[in-house]
Amino acid sequence: MAFGRLKKNKQDQAKQDQEEQGQDGADEVVDAAAGSETGAATGPWDVSDKPSEDGYVDLGALRIAAAQGLQLRLEVEEKTQRVVAVTLDLNGSSLQLQAFAAPRSETLWDEIRGQIGKSVGSQGGTVDELDGVFGTELLAKVPAQAQDGSKGYRVARFVGVDGPRWFLRGVFGGPAALDPQEAGPLEDVFRNVVVVRGEQPLPPRDLLQLRLPRDASPLPRPAAPVKPGPPERGPEITTIG
Repeated sequence: MAFGRLKKNKQDQAKQDQEEQGQDGADEVVDAAAGSETGAATGPWDVSDKPSEDGYVDLGALRIAAAQGLQLRLEVEEKTQRVVAVTLDLNGSSLQLQAFAAPRSETLWDEIRGQIGKSVGSQGGTVDELDGVFGTELLAKVPAQAQDGSKGYRVARFVGVDGPRWFLRGVFGGPAALDPQEAGPLEDVFRNVVVVRGEQPLPPRDLLQLRLPRDASPLPRPAAPVKPGPPERGPEITTIG
């Protein structure tokens, strides 16, 4: 009798193990689906993961999918003449992109959000942390003076994505900073960005190198309010869609 019970227990244990393995597999499927819903499986992309780059504009560390009416401006640091950011303009809204080197086993977005909050606060502004389509986002409001002299504030929406050894930051401006419908087209642009980290060793937070597209023709910079101080080189503007 004791032997019979032992045999039955082994069979029951095997059945239970199979059921648990099946449940684990189901949990993995659910987790994968959840990752897809949060956008983790739909970009921004690492260059090693993007299945195709047809129709992309090569800016060095970043590759941007062309879209109808989309324009880009490369922002140049006056002192070093280094390209430090790319700003994409579409339908009256803007999206500034910067890509940074990151540690292999750490993420940067949590720490960077805190630094953005301190910077905005030092300017008398406020920051709200929100759950958005790309995870945790920041909505920043900084006091500003309108062209008619009235007081108001400038709004910017910060998003961040930690990738394999890189970090990508996006800043939405204009109507896209507040209106989800206005933000949709530029969110699609951000979602399709490809980051090219390269194999060169870089300290964490170093900017990944950007460059003007080889086949692009610079266009004049749009008129902007005159600011006090020494003249600065304006960004290059190129239509890419």
